[in-house]
This record gives sequence, C-alpha cells and structure tokens, in this order.
Amino acid sequence: MLGRWAVQFRTFLTMSPFRYTHAVVCRIPDSFKNNAVGISASIDLAKARKQHEVYVATLREIGLDVIELPADENHPDCVFVEDVAVVCNGTALLTKPGHPSRKNEVEYMRTILKNELELPVIEISDETATLDGGDVGHHLHLKCCVTMAGPDVMCVGSSPEAKDILKRIEREATFRYQTLTVPDDRASNVVFANGYLIHHSAEEFPAAAKVFEEKLSHWTLKPITMTEIGKAQGDLTCCSILIRKTRHLKNIM
Repeated sequence: MLGRWAVQFRTFLTMSPFRYTHAVVCRIPDSFKNNAVGISASIDLAKARKQHEVYVATLREIGLDVIELPADENHPDCVFVEDVAVVCNGTALLTKPGHPSRKNEVEYMRTILKNELELPVIEISDETATLDGGDVGHHLHLKCCVTMAGPDVMCVGSSPEAKDILKRIEREATFRYQTLTVPDDRASNVVFANGYLIHHSAEEFPAAAKVFEEKLSHWTLKPITMTEIGKAQGDLTCCSILIRKTRHLKNIM
C-alpha cells in the first residue's frame, strides 16, 4: 500500500469524486421481515432497525445531511434505495426495477430528487426495459464483489467471481487501481465518503476488519454491523444514495 504522505497527496488530487453533502435513505417497514425479496434466514426486525439506525447515524457523523424517507409497508424492500436511482455528477437516473413489488418506489424517489434536491432527472423511455441501480450484466450486483475503498483503491472479495470481475476491470480500465483483497465477498462492500470508510465490523467479518485496520488506517474507519439486512441480500451500499450538493436541505421526517 502507499505510504501515509503519498496517500494524502494523491487524495488531494483525486478526492473530489468521493466528497458528498447529502444521503437519501429509507426506514425499514414491518413488511421487510417476511416479504423482502431474497430472504435467506429469519430476520429480527427490531435488530434490523437498530442496525439501520446506526448506519444512518454514521452517515451523519461523516458530515452528510441525511434525507430519511418514511417506511412504506407496500414496498418491503424500500430500505434498498440504491435500486431505484443512480446519481452521478449531480444528475439522477431513475431506474425501472424488474421486480413487480418495487416499481412504484420510483414515483416517490422522483419527487425527492426533483423537488427536494432539485436535481436534473433522467428517466428510461423504453417501456420494456428494466434496470436496478446495482445491476451489472444479467447475473449479479457488481458491489457484491468489489467497491471503492479510497480514491484509487478497490476492495475485492476472494471468490472466483470476484477475481474474474477484477481481471475484467483491469483489462478494460484506462486508470490503474490498487486492490485490497478481503476473504469474504460481502465484506468487500464498503462505503467510502468524505475521507471515511464505512465497513462491516469484526463481529461479522473479523478477518476483513483486521485487513482494513492494517491497510487502510490512514482513513477514519467506521465499522458497523448489518447482519439482518444481509439476510435479504442487502448491504452497506444498498441502503443509501450519496449526493454532492451545495445547498443545505432539511431532513424529511
């Protein structure tokens, strides 16, 4: 890994894409417990909400104004806001989720992005098209295997799928990235923003947490636990839309 001062210098040059002012999140509905898509184990709803509250509090701790949407019982997966919109360079793309239970989530998100955040919004005109915010190809979410853990550092899982994705990125990319490999694919899902790294705690992935402490100590580490959301195929990046904006906004409570 780079030395501390080299990292700081490169950060000065490349940090702006990872500077954010706002985050959009959504509370967890009661229906999440039994009706979320892809549940793999029994979900403790109270625990899920406590863990999500810590997640939201952590976003505020790293300097973000958090717009917190109310839980929607008609949409069990509404906590996974990443799926319904993608924001890049101040422009929002509204998606068209493929699962029928998620289609109407886009309507509320449109209101938030256009009226509250006043962002330019692009919509998909093809009526037959479907797109989730985490889609890559037809088989997986890219962030299940690799995320950015710094301005030029990719955090990658150890599975054959993760290794294959890394090879494809390295083959196609015009910019060379450093890589940080962790034993578990899910542990590779991190949120890097404003000089902080939000990652899974040692309670969930002790080996990965040790890697972060040893290799990325030049960032301020924010370990949190998200066991319950993980039971519905959710993760750290799924639960927020990060936005860089100059004007101050009030939270929607």
